[in-house]
Amino acid sequence: MSFDTNPVHTIVKNVFSVFLEREVVITIILPADYDRSKHYPLVLFNDGQDFEGLGMASILTDLQSSGEFNPVLVVGVHVNENRIFEYGVAAEADYAGRGGRANATSDFVVRELIPHLHAEYNISQERIVYGGFSLGGLMALDIVWNSPQIFAKAGIFSGALWWRRRALNDDYSDSDRIMHAQLRNASVKPDLKFWFQCGSLDEYDDRDGDGVIDSIQDTLECIAELEKKGYAWNRDVFYTEIAFGEHNLKTWSEALPGFLRWASEKNRLL
Repeated sequence: MSFDTNPVHTIVKNVFSVFLEREVVITIILPADYDRSKHYPLVLFNDGQDFEGLGMASILTDLQSSGEFNPVLVVGVHVNENRIFEYGVAAEADYAGRGGRANATSDFVVRELIPHLHAEYNISQERIVYGGFSLGGLMALDIVWNSPQIFAKAGIFSGALWWRRRALNDDYSDSDRIMHAQLRNASVKPDLKFWFQCGSLDEYDDRDGDGVIDSIQDTLECIAELEKKGYAWNRDVFYTEIAFGEHNLKTWSEALPGFLRWASEKNRLL
Protein backbone atom coordinates (compact mmCIF):
# COMPACT_ATOMS: atom_id res chain seq x y z
CA MET A 1 0.00 0.00 0.00
CA SER A 2 1.36 3.44 -0.89
CA PHE A 3 0.71 6.62 1.06
CA ASP A 4 0.95 10.32 0.30
CA THR A 5 4.59 11.41 0.46
CA ASN A 6 3.98 15.09 -0.27
CA PRO A 7 5.58 17.39 2.29
CA VAL A 8 3.58 19.45 4.71
CA HIS A 9 3.40 23.19 4.05
CA THR A 10 4.74 25.79 6.50
CA ILE A 11 3.47 29.35 6.93
CA VAL A 12 4.96 31.98 9.25
CA LYS A 13 2.80 35.00 10.06
CA ASN A 14 2.14 37.63 12.72
CA VAL A 15 -0.96 37.94 14.90
CA PHE A 16 -1.37 41.10 16.94
CA SER A 17 -2.21 40.55 20.61
CA VAL A 18 -3.99 43.18 22.65
CA PHE A 19 -3.18 41.21 25.80
CA LEU A 20 0.55 40.88 25.10
CA GLU A 21 0.66 44.32 23.49
CA ARG A 22 2.75 43.16 20.56
CA GLU A 23 2.82 41.20 17.34
CA VAL A 24 3.15 37.49 18.02
CA VAL A 25 4.84 35.33 15.41
CA ILE A 26 3.22 31.96 14.77
CA THR A 27 4.30 29.05 12.60
CA ILE A 28 1.50 27.09 10.96
CA ILE A 29 2.17 23.67 9.45
CA LEU A 30 -0.60 22.55 7.12
CA PRO A 31 -0.94 18.84 6.34
CA ALA A 32 0.01 17.56 2.91
CA ASP A 33 -2.79 18.18 0.40
CA TYR A 34 -4.46 20.60 2.80
CA ASP A 35 -8.06 21.20 1.75
CA ARG A 36 -9.62 24.44 2.99
CA SER A 37 -13.09 22.92 2.73
CA LYS A 38 -12.27 20.27 5.33
CA HIS A 39 -11.86 20.55 9.09
CA TYR A 40 -8.57 19.52 10.72
CA PRO A 41 -7.88 18.95 14.42
CA LEU A 42 -5.46 21.45 15.95
CA VAL A 43 -2.25 20.58 17.79
CA LEU A 44 -0.81 23.71 19.37
CA PHE A 45 2.72 24.17 20.73
CA ASN A 46 4.56 26.81 22.70
CA ASP A 47 8.06 27.83 21.55
CA GLY A 48 7.22 27.65 17.87
CA GLN A 49 10.51 29.42 17.14
CA ASP A 50 12.15 26.03 17.77
CA PHE A 51 10.18 24.12 15.13
CA GLU A 52 13.09 24.13 12.69
CA GLY A 53 15.53 22.83 15.30
CA LEU A 54 13.05 20.15 16.30
CA GLY A 55 12.56 19.04 12.70
CA MET A 56 8.82 19.43 13.21
CA ALA A 57 7.87 19.65 9.52
CA SER A 58 9.98 16.61 8.59
CA ILE A 59 8.53 14.58 11.46
CA LEU A 60 4.98 15.48 10.42
CA THR A 61 5.71 14.64 6.77
CA ASP A 62 7.14 11.24 7.74
CA LEU A 63 4.22 10.44 10.03
CA GLN A 64 1.59 11.38 7.49
CA SER A 65 3.31 9.55 4.64
CA SER A 66 3.51 6.39 6.75
CA GLY A 67 -0.27 6.22 7.01
CA GLU A 68 -0.09 5.90 10.80
CA PHE A 69 -1.10 9.46 11.54
CA ASN A 70 -4.31 11.37 10.95
CA PRO A 71 -3.77 14.79 9.33
CA VAL A 72 -3.73 17.65 11.82
CA LEU A 73 -3.00 21.37 11.73
CA VAL A 74 0.07 22.15 13.86
CA VAL A 75 0.67 25.68 15.14
CA GLY A 76 3.64 26.97 17.14
CA VAL A 77 3.56 30.21 19.14
CA HIS A 78 6.89 32.05 19.07
CA VAL A 79 8.21 33.96 22.07
CA ASN A 80 10.68 36.79 22.35
CA GLU A 81 13.16 38.00 24.98
CA ASN A 82 10.32 38.19 27.53
CA ARG A 83 9.75 34.42 27.55
CA ILE A 84 10.66 34.05 31.24
CA PHE A 85 7.89 36.51 32.10
CA GLU A 86 5.28 35.47 29.52
CA TYR A 87 5.44 31.74 30.30
CA GLY A 88 4.60 30.23 33.67
CA VAL A 89 1.41 29.74 35.69
CA ALA A 90 -1.22 32.38 34.97
CA ALA A 91 -2.55 32.62 38.52
CA GLU A 92 0.79 33.19 40.23
CA ALA A 93 4.31 34.34 39.42
CA ASP A 94 7.20 32.40 40.92
CA TYR A 95 9.26 33.62 43.90
CA ALA A 96 11.44 35.79 41.64
CA GLY A 97 8.54 37.38 39.77
CA ARG A 98 9.04 35.23 36.70
CA GLY A 99 5.87 34.33 34.85
CA GLY A 100 4.22 37.61 35.83
CA ARG A 101 2.69 37.97 32.35
CA ALA A 102 1.62 34.34 31.92
CA ASN A 103 -1.99 35.46 32.36
CA ALA A 104 -1.59 37.66 29.27
CA THR A 105 -0.24 34.67 27.33
CA SER A 106 -3.22 32.58 28.44
CA ASP A 107 -5.62 35.30 27.31
CA PHE A 108 -3.82 35.61 23.98
CA VAL A 109 -4.03 31.87 23.29
CA VAL A 110 -7.62 31.37 24.40
CA ARG A 111 -9.22 34.66 23.40
CA GLU A 112 -7.22 35.76 20.36
CA LEU A 113 -5.16 32.99 18.75
CA ILE A 114 -7.68 30.16 18.75
CA PRO A 115 -10.54 32.31 17.37
CA HIS A 116 -8.13 33.54 14.68
CA LEU A 117 -7.22 29.96 13.71
CA HIS A 118 -10.89 28.95 13.59
CA ALA A 119 -11.64 31.87 11.30
CA GLU A 120 -8.65 31.49 8.99
CA TYR A 121 -8.09 27.72 8.82
CA ASN A 122 -11.45 26.15 9.57
CA ILE A 123 -10.11 23.91 12.31
CA SER A 124 -12.44 21.28 13.71
CA GLN A 125 -14.65 21.94 16.70
CA GLU A 126 -13.20 19.09 18.75
CA ARG A 127 -11.07 20.04 21.73
CA ILE A 128 -7.44 20.97 21.09
CA VAL A 129 -4.13 19.31 21.99
CA TYR A 130 -1.52 21.66 23.49
CA GLY A 131 2.15 20.88 24.09
CA GLY A 132 5.30 22.67 25.15
CA PHE A 133 8.94 22.30 26.08
CA SER A 134 10.51 23.16 29.45
CA LEU A 135 8.87 26.39 30.66
CA GLY A 136 6.60 26.21 27.61
CA GLY A 137 5.46 22.80 28.85
CA LEU A 138 4.47 24.27 32.21
CA MET A 139 2.57 27.02 30.38
CA ALA A 140 0.75 24.50 28.17
CA LEU A 141 -0.26 22.39 31.17
CA ASP A 142 -1.55 25.45 33.01
CA ILE A 143 -3.64 26.64 30.07
CA VAL A 144 -5.08 23.19 29.38
CA TRP A 145 -5.92 22.60 33.04
CA ASN A 146 -7.78 25.90 33.29
CA SER A 147 -9.62 25.69 29.95
CA PRO A 148 -10.83 22.08 29.62
CA GLN A 149 -13.80 23.21 27.55
CA ILE A 150 -11.29 24.14 24.81
CA PHE A 151 -8.49 21.61 25.30
CA ALA A 152 -8.47 17.82 25.53
CA LYS A 153 -4.81 16.88 25.99
CA ALA A 154 -1.60 18.39 27.32
CA GLY A 155 1.94 17.44 26.32
CA ILE A 156 4.74 18.41 28.71
CA PHE A 157 8.31 17.86 27.46
CA SER A 158 10.86 18.29 30.28
CA GLY A 159 8.38 20.57 31.99
CA ALA A 160 9.56 23.30 34.37
CA LEU A 161 7.45 21.74 37.09
CA TRP A 162 9.88 22.99 39.74
CA TRP A 163 8.21 26.45 39.42
CA ARG A 164 7.92 27.48 43.05
CA ARG A 165 6.83 30.10 45.55
CA ARG A 166 10.08 30.07 47.53
CA ALA A 167 13.74 29.81 46.67
CA LEU A 168 15.58 26.67 47.76
CA ASN A 169 17.51 28.67 50.36
CA ASP A 170 14.36 30.26 51.80
CA ASP A 171 12.80 27.40 53.81
CA TYR A 172 11.61 25.77 50.59
CA SER A 173 9.50 22.63 50.76
CA ASP A 174 7.97 20.61 47.93
CA SER A 175 4.57 22.05 48.84
CA ASP A 176 5.85 25.33 47.37
CA ARG A 177 5.71 23.98 43.80
CA ILE A 178 3.02 26.08 42.14
CA MET A 179 1.63 23.64 39.57
CA HIS A 180 1.50 20.75 42.02
CA ALA A 181 -0.45 22.94 44.46
CA GLN A 182 -2.85 24.05 41.74
CA LEU A 183 -3.64 20.45 40.82
CA ARG A 184 -3.89 19.38 44.46
CA ASN A 185 -6.22 22.19 45.47
CA ALA A 186 -8.53 22.03 42.46
CA SER A 187 -12.17 21.44 43.38
CA VAL A 188 -13.03 19.70 40.10
CA LYS A 189 -11.48 17.06 37.88
CA PRO A 190 -11.50 18.24 34.24
CA ASP A 191 -11.99 15.70 31.46
CA LEU A 192 -8.39 15.73 30.23
CA LYS A 193 -5.47 13.51 29.25
CA PHE A 194 -1.78 14.18 29.84
CA TRP A 195 1.52 13.11 28.27
CA PHE A 196 4.79 13.80 30.10
CA GLN A 197 8.38 13.30 28.96
CA CYS A 198 11.73 13.54 30.74
CA GLY A 199 15.28 12.55 29.92
CA SER A 200 17.46 10.71 32.40
CA LEU A 201 20.07 13.45 31.88
CA ASP A 202 17.59 16.32 31.84
CA GLU A 203 19.64 17.91 34.60
CA TYR A 204 21.98 16.95 37.43
CA ASP A 205 20.32 18.71 40.38
CA ASP A 206 18.94 16.50 43.15
CA ARG A 207 17.74 18.84 45.88
CA ASP A 208 16.79 16.12 48.37
CA GLY A 209 19.69 13.78 47.63
CA ASP A 210 17.48 10.77 46.91
CA GLY A 211 19.28 9.79 43.71
CA VAL A 212 16.48 11.02 41.41
CA ILE A 213 17.12 14.20 39.45
CA ASP A 214 14.70 17.02 40.20
CA SER A 215 13.06 17.14 36.76
CA ILE A 216 12.05 13.47 36.96
CA GLN A 217 10.96 13.79 40.60
CA ASP A 218 8.88 16.89 39.87
CA THR A 219 7.28 15.19 36.87
CA LEU A 220 6.43 11.94 38.66
CA GLU A 221 5.08 13.83 41.65
CA CYS A 222 2.95 15.97 39.33
CA ILE A 223 1.58 12.75 37.88
CA ALA A 224 0.94 11.52 41.43
CA GLU A 225 -1.18 14.63 42.07
CA LEU A 226 -3.20 13.82 38.95
CA GLU A 227 -3.62 10.22 40.08
CA LYS A 228 -4.98 11.45 43.41
CA LYS A 229 -7.61 13.31 41.39
CA GLY A 230 -8.65 10.05 39.75
CA TYR A 231 -6.65 10.13 36.53
CA ALA A 232 -5.31 6.65 35.71
CA TRP A 233 -1.76 5.81 34.65
CA ASN A 234 -1.62 4.68 30.99
CA ARG A 235 -5.25 5.59 30.48
CA ASP A 236 -5.38 9.29 31.24
CA VAL A 237 -1.72 10.01 32.09
CA PHE A 238 1.27 8.80 30.09
CA TYR A 239 4.97 9.10 30.83
CA THR A 240 7.97 8.66 28.54
CA GLU A 241 11.48 8.64 29.98
CA ILE A 242 14.33 8.73 27.48
CA ALA A 243 17.55 7.07 28.58
CA PHE A 244 20.43 9.55 28.32
CA GLY A 245 17.95 12.16 27.08
CA GLU A 246 18.90 15.75 27.80
CA HIS A 247 17.13 19.09 28.18
CA ASN A 248 17.45 20.04 24.53
CA LEU A 249 15.85 20.03 21.09
CA LYS A 250 17.54 16.77 20.05
CA THR A 251 15.90 14.80 22.85
CA TRP A 252 12.52 16.48 22.40
CA SER A 253 12.68 15.77 18.68
CA GLU A 254 13.26 12.11 19.51
CA ALA A 255 10.14 12.13 21.67
CA LEU A 256 7.94 14.06 19.23
CA PRO A 257 6.75 11.21 16.96
CA GLY A 258 5.38 9.27 19.92
CA PHE A 259 3.66 12.35 21.29
CA LEU A 260 2.16 13.28 17.92
CA ARG A 261 0.77 9.77 17.41
CA TRP A 262 -0.83 10.02 20.86
CA ALA A 263 -2.06 13.54 20.12
CA SER A 264 -3.80 12.41 16.94
CA GLU A 265 -5.58 9.43 18.49
CA LYS A 266 -9.35 9.75 18.08
CA ASN A 267 -8.77 12.87 15.99
CA ARG A 268 -10.31 12.27 12.60
CA LEU A 269 -10.58 14.54 9.60
CA LEU A 270 -14.19 15.77 9.53
